[in-house]
Amino acid sequence: METVEAPVKAPAKKEKKLRKIMIINSKATIDSVYAALILANGARMEGIESEIFCTFFGLEMLQKDKMDHLHVATVGNPGLHIPTMIGGLPGMETLASTMMRKEMDKLDIPPVSEFLEIYKASGGKVFACKLAMEMFHLEKKDLWDDLDEVLTVGDFYNRADEEGTQIIFV
Repeated sequence: METVEAPVKAPAKKEKKLRKIMIINSKATIDSVYAALILANGARMEGIESEIFCTFFGLEMLQKDKMDHLHVATVGNPGLHIPTMIGGLPGMETLASTMMRKEMDKLDIPPVSEFLEIYKASGGKVFACKLAMEMFHLEKKDLWDDLDEVLTVGDFYNRADEEGTQIIFV
Protein backbone atom coordinates (compact mmCIF):
# COMPACT_ATOMS: atom_id res chain seq x y z
CA MET A 1 0.00 0.00 0.00
CA GLU A 2 1.35 3.43 -1.01
CA THR A 3 1.41 6.27 1.43
CA VAL A 4 0.26 9.60 0.15
CA GLU A 5 2.07 12.57 1.49
CA ALA A 6 0.15 15.66 2.35
CA PRO A 7 0.82 18.49 -0.09
CA VAL A 8 3.46 20.90 1.11
CA LYS A 9 2.23 24.44 1.34
CA ALA A 10 4.44 27.05 -0.21
CA PRO A 11 5.63 29.63 2.27
CA ALA A 12 3.37 32.65 2.29
CA LYS A 13 4.74 35.50 0.26
CA LYS A 14 5.53 38.54 2.29
CA GLU A 15 3.32 41.35 1.05
CA LYS A 16 5.36 44.32 -0.06
CA LYS A 17 3.46 47.49 0.54
CA LEU A 18 4.06 50.63 -1.48
CA ARG A 19 5.46 53.12 0.99
CA LYS A 20 6.90 55.81 -1.25
CA ILE A 21 6.35 56.99 -4.80
CA MET A 22 8.88 59.16 -6.60
CA ILE A 23 7.70 60.81 -9.79
CA ILE A 24 10.10 62.18 -12.38
CA ASN A 25 8.62 64.91 -14.58
CA SER A 26 10.68 65.83 -17.63
CA LYS A 27 8.08 67.64 -19.73
CA ALA A 28 6.37 71.02 -19.57
CA THR A 29 3.06 70.14 -21.20
CA ILE A 30 -0.19 70.47 -19.31
CA ASP A 31 -0.84 66.73 -19.53
CA SER A 32 2.58 65.75 -18.15
CA VAL A 33 2.61 68.27 -15.32
CA TYR A 34 -0.92 67.47 -14.18
CA ALA A 35 -0.27 63.72 -14.47
CA ALA A 36 2.66 64.13 -12.07
CA LEU A 37 0.66 66.33 -9.69
CA ILE A 38 -2.42 64.10 -9.68
CA LEU A 39 -0.38 60.92 -9.13
CA ALA A 40 1.70 62.54 -6.38
CA ASN A 41 -1.28 64.12 -4.63
CA GLY A 42 -3.29 60.90 -4.92
CA ALA A 43 -0.46 59.03 -3.21
CA ARG A 44 -0.51 61.51 -0.33
CA MET A 45 -4.29 61.08 -0.01
CA GLU A 46 -3.70 57.33 0.37
CA GLY A 47 -1.05 57.89 3.05
CA ILE A 48 1.85 57.09 0.73
CA GLU A 49 4.99 59.19 0.93
CA SER A 50 5.37 61.11 -2.32
CA GLU A 51 8.03 63.16 -4.10
CA ILE A 52 8.24 64.92 -7.46
CA PHE A 53 11.62 65.40 -9.18
CA CYS A 54 11.57 67.92 -12.04
CA THR A 55 14.22 67.70 -14.72
CA PHE A 56 14.83 69.13 -18.19
CA PHE A 57 11.69 70.86 -19.50
CA GLY A 58 9.76 69.59 -16.48
CA LEU A 59 11.44 72.44 -14.58
CA GLU A 60 8.89 74.76 -16.20
CA MET A 61 6.29 73.47 -13.75
CA LEU A 62 8.44 75.08 -11.04
CA GLN A 63 9.38 78.31 -12.80
CA LYS A 64 7.37 81.15 -11.30
CA ASP A 65 6.87 82.90 -14.65
CA LYS A 66 5.84 79.74 -16.55
CA MET A 67 4.07 77.37 -14.13
CA ASP A 68 0.56 78.71 -14.72
CA HIS A 69 1.02 79.22 -18.48
CA LEU A 70 1.77 75.71 -19.75
CA HIS A 71 0.49 74.43 -23.10
CA VAL A 72 -0.78 71.29 -24.78
CA ALA A 73 1.55 69.91 -27.45
CA THR A 74 -0.51 69.82 -30.66
CA VAL A 75 2.18 68.48 -32.98
CA GLY A 76 3.03 64.81 -32.61
CA ASN A 77 0.46 64.23 -29.85
CA PRO A 78 -1.55 61.16 -30.91
CA GLY A 79 -3.96 61.61 -28.00
CA LEU A 80 -5.36 64.79 -29.54
CA HIS A 81 -6.30 63.03 -32.79
CA ILE A 82 -5.24 66.11 -34.76
CA PRO A 83 -3.21 65.58 -37.93
CA THR A 84 0.33 66.94 -37.54
CA MET A 85 -0.18 69.48 -40.32
CA ILE A 86 -3.25 70.94 -38.62
CA GLY A 87 -1.62 70.80 -35.17
CA GLY A 88 1.21 72.98 -36.51
CA LEU A 89 -1.08 75.76 -37.75
CA PRO A 90 -0.74 79.11 -35.98
CA GLY A 91 -3.01 79.35 -32.97
CA MET A 92 -3.75 75.60 -32.66
CA GLU A 93 -1.60 75.16 -29.55
CA THR A 94 -3.27 78.16 -27.89
CA LEU A 95 -6.73 76.90 -28.86
CA ALA A 96 -6.07 73.38 -27.55
CA SER A 97 -4.53 74.74 -24.34
CA THR A 98 -7.49 77.07 -23.74
CA MET A 99 -9.95 74.22 -24.31
CA MET A 100 -8.01 71.97 -21.93
CA ARG A 101 -7.96 74.64 -19.21
CA LYS A 102 -11.73 75.15 -19.59
CA GLU A 103 -12.36 71.43 -19.11
CA MET A 104 -10.06 71.40 -16.08
CA ASP A 105 -11.89 74.42 -14.62
CA LYS A 106 -15.19 72.52 -14.94
CA LEU A 107 -13.65 69.80 -12.76
CA ASP A 108 -12.29 72.38 -10.30
CA ILE A 109 -8.68 71.35 -10.99
CA PRO A 110 -6.50 74.17 -9.63
CA PRO A 111 -3.74 75.99 -11.53
CA VAL A 112 -0.25 74.49 -11.15
CA SER A 113 0.88 77.02 -8.51
CA GLU A 114 -2.16 76.29 -6.33
CA PHE A 115 -1.95 72.52 -6.91
CA LEU A 116 1.69 72.59 -5.78
CA GLU A 117 0.66 74.43 -2.59
CA ILE A 118 -2.06 71.83 -1.88
CA TYR A 119 0.40 69.01 -2.53
CA LYS A 120 3.09 70.56 -0.34
CA ALA A 121 0.58 71.14 2.50
CA SER A 122 -0.24 67.41 2.39
CA GLY A 123 3.40 66.56 3.12
CA GLY A 124 4.58 66.06 -0.46
CA LYS A 125 8.09 66.99 -1.48
CA VAL A 126 9.26 68.74 -4.65
CA PHE A 127 12.80 68.73 -6.01
CA ALA A 128 14.58 70.27 -8.99
CA CYS A 129 17.40 68.66 -10.94
CA LYS A 130 20.74 70.43 -10.47
CA LEU A 131 22.13 69.50 -13.89
CA ALA A 132 18.99 70.67 -15.74
CA MET A 133 19.05 73.94 -13.81
CA GLU A 134 22.65 74.48 -14.89
CA MET A 135 21.80 73.61 -18.51
CA PHE A 136 18.97 76.15 -18.61
CA HIS A 137 20.87 78.75 -16.57
CA LEU A 138 18.29 78.75 -13.79
CA GLU A 139 18.84 79.69 -10.18
CA LYS A 140 16.80 78.62 -7.19
CA LYS A 141 15.32 82.14 -7.01
CA ASP A 142 13.72 81.51 -10.44
CA LEU A 143 11.77 78.59 -9.06
CA TRP A 144 8.73 78.10 -6.86
CA ASP A 145 9.44 79.43 -3.36
CA ASP A 146 8.42 76.22 -1.54
CA LEU A 147 10.82 73.98 -3.47
CA ASP A 148 12.34 71.49 -1.03
CA GLU A 149 15.79 71.26 -2.57
CA VAL A 150 17.90 71.13 -5.71
CA LEU A 151 19.26 67.59 -6.11
CA THR A 152 21.79 65.78 -8.23
CA VAL A 153 20.67 62.55 -9.87
CA GLY A 154 22.73 60.67 -7.27
CA ASP A 155 20.90 62.48 -4.48
CA PHE A 156 17.60 61.50 -6.08
CA TYR A 157 18.57 57.82 -6.28
CA ASN A 158 19.76 57.87 -2.68
CA ARG A 159 16.28 59.11 -1.63
CA ALA A 160 14.79 56.13 -3.49
CA ASP A 161 16.97 53.58 -1.72
CA GLU A 162 14.41 52.16 0.67
CA GLU A 163 12.08 49.17 0.58
CA GLY A 164 8.64 49.86 -0.82
CA THR A 165 9.73 52.73 -3.08
CA GLN A 166 8.62 52.98 -6.71
CA ILE A 167 9.82 55.43 -9.36
CA ILE A 168 7.47 56.65 -12.10
CA PHE A 169 8.69 58.57 -15.12
CA VAL A 170 6.02 60.89 -16.56
